[in-house]
Amino acid sequence: MALVTSSAQEASSSNDSSSRFSYHVFLSFRGEETRKTFTDHLYTALTNAGFRTFRDDDELPRGEDIKPELERAIQQSQSSVIVFSKDYASSGWCLDQLVMILQRKKTSSNHVVLPVFYDIDPSHVRKQTGSVGKAFAKHQKKQSPEKLNRWREALAQVADLAGMVLQNEADGHEAKFIKKIVKVIEDKLCRVPLSVTPYLVGIQYQVENINLWVQDGSSDVGIWGICGIGGIGKTTIARVVYNSNFARFEGSSFIENVREISEQPNGLVQIQKQLLADILSGRKVKIQSVSEGIMKIKDVIGSKKVLVVLDDIDCMGQLDAVMRDCFCAGSKIIITTRHAGLLEARRVDKVQMVEFLNDVHSLELFSWHCFRQDHPIEGYMELSERVVNHCGGLPLALQTLASSLLGESLDVWESALKKLKAISNSEVLSKLRISYDSLQDDHDQNLFLHIACFFIGKDKDVIVKILDGCDFYTIVGIQNLIDRCLVFCDGYNKMRMHQMIREMGREIVRLESKYPEKRSRLWHHRDSFNVLREKNGSKKIEGLVLNMHMYLEDNPSRNSDEVVLETNAFTSMRKLRLLEFCDVQLNGSYEEFPKGLRWLCWAEFPLDSLPSDFLLEYLVVLEMPSSNLRQVWKGMKNQLPSLKILDLSRSIYLTEVSEFSLVPNLEKLILEHCPSLVEIHESIGNLESLVYLTLKDCKTISKLPESFSKLKSLETIVISGCSNLKEFPVQMSKMESLKVHEIDEVPIH
Repeated sequence: MALVTSSAQEASSSNDSSSRFSYHVFLSFRGEETRKTFTDHLYTALTNAGFRTFRDDDELPRGEDIKPELERAIQQSQSSVIVFSKDYASSGWCLDQLVMILQRKKTSSNHVVLPVFYDIDPSHVRKQTGSVGKAFAKHQKKQSPEKLNRWREALAQVADLAGMVLQNEADGHEAKFIKKIVKVIEDKLCRVPLSVTPYLVGIQYQVENINLWVQDGSSDVGIWGICGIGGIGKTTIARVVYNSNFARFEGSSFIENVREISEQPNGLVQIQKQLLADILSGRKVKIQSVSEGIMKIKDVIGSKKVLVVLDDIDCMGQLDAVMRDCFCAGSKIIITTRHAGLLEARRVDKVQMVEFLNDVHSLELFSWHCFRQDHPIEGYMELSERVVNHCGGLPLALQTLASSLLGESLDVWESALKKLKAISNSEVLSKLRISYDSLQDDHDQNLFLHIACFFIGKDKDVIVKILDGCDFYTIVGIQNLIDRCLVFCDGYNKMRMHQMIREMGREIVRLESKYPEKRSRLWHHRDSFNVLREKNGSKKIEGLVLNMHMYLEDNPSRNSDEVVLETNAFTSMRKLRLLEFCDVQLNGSYEEFPKGLRWLCWAEFPLDSLPSDFLLEYLVVLEMPSSNLRQVWKGMKNQLPSLKILDLSRSIYLTEVSEFSLVPNLEKLILEHCPSLVEIHESIGNLESLVYLTLKDCKTISKLPESFSKLKSLETIVISGCSNLKEFPVQMSKMESLKVHEIDEVPIH
């Protein structure tokens, strides 16, 4: 038997209720009467509406055994539309189909049966009178009484169902009648075109927000951007919105994975073809080039109010291939992307940043995927909370880890959590890495890796100083990372990054080599300690972090007094630019210390002054909070000509800071919470570039040098809490550059 089915598979239903079926509609009709007229038009309308429709070819020889195939088609259809014409009952084949259809409905209450009375009175079908009666008079000569009774019962039963009569609908106009039939089928099947996860947690508000915009009735063409990192739920939100609203428009299209498709040969052309096929209800359009596709899209979308979703847009070229300023009034376009900068450049009406799930919603989503209920089962609450905390509200991570732990024992959970501390889940990281791989060059990629390994929580302005000193174009680079949703600045100008994004960046570095000493960046205290102890560092290392408190916490058998490293451990690290220590003690000559450092952060520095053999001519930022320093430059002769920022905060033994001639280009001096600080050297007045100075809570200092008045660039001075400070230099009040001064709790007369 020949089959004719809809080719509009891209619009087919994928939800649970319809995915079990091969067809949306089984079409039963008398071929000799309506095959080339009404039924053909109805079939076309159904397929154009995206319904997979089965019809049998009535021209096949009657001797061919088609019953098994027909029966399968009926069983695999969600609904049946029966077109009753004057001679429908004259075909035993049609009557057998009718019996099968009603048997299907009897066994499945969800099977929809819609009788359509084309040119026949429903009462003739119910009572077998008129043309139906004449047909049965002929059947009586050939058929058994049992079969005749089955046919009669089927006709009477179907005539009592709610059906549609041509003469009673649309004043007998067939085209309008067919539109109404399609609408009834749409309503009865409750067709949902896109598959959506059954566990929708924590996104309702965001969905409702977009739904209100889609349904606002505006005649304007609207564009809405949904933005966020990979795996946060952008596509899920877009699918839910699309399923709720596609039927409100004359045409609709959901183009998924635009970035991925566009990378294929003729990818943009394929996207254009899909858009046109969707809007034109399955009709294929030939396109040879992107420019040709743009013109054909203009012709189509200019005359129909459409809903279009472009999922995972990654560059402007993808938008230009399908979006031009020619949409019909009332059309709505939704864009999902990791690239916030694209949305700003496109001037969309609204950009919605998808939020991470809070702890309550995170635990609920995790539980649905792991335990098939909204909370953990007994004995798994504490472990579940630890996993949820690791995921940081990222739905992809919650779902992936939940699936991997489904049905596992407590000891497997414990082991998995320990592994996650060292190696993050590869499936999650591969999804997140797409944003990293899409960065336009290795400049931005290396900038991202530096931030992921060393600068999360640091002040953005300080980061800019440090990385500009490393030959980065830091300001534009950070903006590119922000546009890709890889980093963000909080309200305190601190650089932030989602913990899973951070893990992705660090995993990229970890995969550079199985040997830590051959990686570009060392941030884990164990790896850093081992490399320094073994003195096997290489020229590949650009940055290193070692916090001895954290190291000893993980190695309680070691005595902190016994852990002393040596300066010659840095001999081979010729490319080291970034170094962060906490409570680290070094023995040896500082001539061995890396000379190319741009950033040295050494909390709890153990010496009472900087070593005289420090050679740090390229150093841009020196941070030594909570140090043991008493005098900073004692015995030093070498200048630090590149130093911009000096931070000695909370150095409780510091008594004086002298010889500012060694740091002629200093811009920021932080001496807050230094209770033993007695005086600031007069040479501070020679710092022509100094713009920021804080002496907050330096409770011993009693006066400021007269040379303060020479600080022509100073914009901010903070002396709050300097409770022993009695007077300012005479001329300080006349400093025109000064914009901010904080003097709380200062007893100045």
